[in-house]
Amino acid sequence: MLQERAGTLRPVSYPSDPRLLVLHGLRLKGVADVAALAGATGLDGDRVAGELAALAEAGLAIERTGALAGWALTPAGRAEDQRAVRDEVDAAGARATVTGAYERFRALNAGVLDACSRWQVRNVGGRVVRNDHRDKAYDGAVVADLARLNEQAEAVVEQLAGALDRYATYGYQLRRAVEKVEAGEGDWFAKPTFPSFHSVWFELHEDLLTTLGIERSDEAAS
Repeated sequence: MLQERAGTLRPVSYPSDPRLLVLHGLRLKGVADVAALAGATGLDGDRVAGELAALAEAGLAIERTGALAGWALTPAGRAEDQRAVRDEVDAAGARATVTGAYERFRALNAGVLDACSRWQVRNVGGRVVRNDHRDKAYDGAVVADLARLNEQAEAVVEQLAGALDRYATYGYQLRRAVEKVEAGEGDWFAKPTFPSFHSVWFELHEDLLTTLGIERSDEAAS
């Protein structure tokens, strides 16, 4: 059996409950609106809005107004997300697969962070300066490195998506970001609060840590 998601056909893996998708999407993004959650989860906007309303009624999410407007988890919501994703990975029998993919992710992480750093700043005459993106040869080399890293990351995401359906959208989001950067839209490389390659990569990292119950401080020490 095949399933269509994010424009591709692939074998069906363990399906995540829409409630969990929205709950976990908020956990990863911190604050998000319906459109951002729809893009991250693969759900349509009406379904996302309905799940958000149910989460709010249960005291797990709250809609914020003001400068940082959008939906966010309450402390109870964060605790519920932590429980739900760990229960899901065990129910799917996917812990070993996700752990293996996490180790492959870590092997790529330093290279991705280095590429993002080189996109933002560069060394000129021994000084670190902001990259003004006037040197097309320099930028081209960094973009080529990003594309190469994404090709390697695709196998990691495919491994994850083959175990848990909710990982399927990461491959599309990362690939889209690379294609946008290659087309000259530099914001898609590392702009924060934007679905740039770095933002999606950071969310994937946080997703793996949360799912496996690993603290960032423990990861840094290992």
